[in-house]
Amino acid sequence: MRKLTPFDRSAQAVPALITARAIHTADASDTTVTAMLTDRGRIVALGTAAECEDVAARAGVTPERVDLGEAVIVPGFVDAHAHPLMFGQMMTWVDCGPEKAGSIPEIVALLKAAAADLPAGRPVRGYGYEQRNLAEKRHPTRFELDEVAADREVYLMNASGHGGVVNSYTLELNGVDRDTPNPDGGEFFRDADGELTGELSDAACNILTGVHGVKIGHHGPNFHLADEPEEHLRQLDAATQRFLAGGVTSIGDCQVTRREFDMYLRLAEAGRLELRVSMYLLSHLLDEALEMGLVGQFGNAHLSFAGIKFYADGTLGGWTAYFPDGYVGDPCRTGQLYHEPVDYAELIRKAHAAGLQTATHAQSPTAIEMVVSAIEAALAERPDADARHRIEHCGLPTPAQIERMAAAGIRPVNQTQHYFNWGEGVEEAIGTPGERFNPLGEFERAGVPITISSDAPVAEPIPLEAIQTAVTRVTRRGHKLGPDDLRISATAALRAHTIEGAVSIGREDDLGSLEPGKYADFAVLSADPLAVPAEEIAAIEVRETWVDGVRRHAM
Repeated sequence: MRKLTPFDRSAQAVPALITARAIHTADASDTTVTAMLTDRGRIVALGTAAECEDVAARAGVTPERVDLGEAVIVPGFVDAHAHPLMFGQMMTWVDCGPEKAGSIPEIVALLKAAAADLPAGRPVRGYGYEQRNLAEKRHPTRFELDEVAADREVYLMNASGHGGVVNSYTLELNGVDRDTPNPDGGEFFRDADGELTGELSDAACNILTGVHGVKIGHHGPNFHLADEPEEHLRQLDAATQRFLAGGVTSIGDCQVTRREFDMYLRLAEAGRLELRVSMYLLSHLLDEALEMGLVGQFGNAHLSFAGIKFYADGTLGGWTAYFPDGYVGDPCRTGQLYHEPVDYAELIRKAHAAGLQTATHAQSPTAIEMVVSAIEAALAERPDADARHRIEHCGLPTPAQIERMAAAGIRPVNQTQHYFNWGEGVEEAIGTPGERFNPLGEFERAGVPITISSDAPVAEPIPLEAIQTAVTRVTRRGHKLGPDDLRISATAALRAHTIEGAVSIGREDDLGSLEPGKYADFAVLSADPLAVPAEEIAAIEVRETWVDGVRRHAM
């Protein structure tokens, strides 16, 4: 029988006195100091070197000196919404993102080259394209992917993660033809003549999971493609190193099924879980979680259960977020709601009544309305001033909804890299309202706490890039999205990716800021993100990442 065990290798061997040019604590006063004393993986004292030395002397210990010179220390970044196993899996696929391919022929060439190196019959999988960034301004078709291979599956995932394109072989293998009905929560797209284009979204991706794949019904997009367990463990290891390289020390995995749960347990047993992971089970497991009595956080310092993940609608990048009047870019597309409002409200009521935190993906105003209304009803039935229900992405809330979120204590978990990578596409999709995408400044003025995360693999886990974008609202193409009052300060953005992230995953008592008694999790930076010009924040290097007072990453 499996059990969670401590992560032995992370134990700090001897006390350490760490000094740097600046140590930004992200505590309640945003204190900045120059020295920190750590012992057994915890912070003992902060202040000047002399003050920390005095604490050590009174405790009768002689700490190891770690002088980081002109470097700047910040709390380890908390990535409150990410998909580590999916991210690790993507790292084994073909990168077809904007830096690799700017047109459909270039994508086809990349996939063909990969197919030539794969064993016969092995699926070809690519990721990262965003159709509005391509020269053709459209999705590839199955016929174009047929050029890659006609004797094996070819799947090209959209940057949103909520679907993509498959070749004709994949459709035929699964018995999908022009007469196949769309599944609940998904779509097989067709052209004007009713022929399949090869594009599919959300629950239609179930055809890719195979007979033994994770089945989640209409509860969310199914990107849970199976590999052998040892391969999944290698993928998680690789993803862990990328998170650490970005200065990330804690993650909220916001789509945990049996696949992810099993892999985390295996990794923990093997003593290889170097990050801290808070798990959010996908909502199709809600009844099972309640039956097992999972009504509060459990686990250890590295692996814990946090709550339940729901989906209200799809994604703006994939045009599956729900706009009942259609998209400006394509009036025939409306996107979708994953649940009828009354059914969703009952799920939230059930989870809230048991004391569970919920985290619901919602992008459009209509979807956000469904979420806010359901949470308000659940709170009215069972008041809880600290329920911390979350709205993931929360792309386009109305001003009135933001005020209601403030009153209900609802926490948005935003991803500024979404608009850094494809903010222009949101404007093309839904028109001028798209410039408000992730309105952080509006949240701040309304008193709604801000959390920033990556949604990896939708974006790379590069917190400093996310922080820069929150401060500038300038996209990868150099376009400024919306007015200045949607921006926030560098200090607010740093807090959004550290202490506020910790609050969002329920770990602020031991993570998210550098304070006595908390874990010694921190990132060592080459420059000060609170002092350099805003447009230079992303260029700052993460020189080292420490977890439990132990250096886990170094350049």
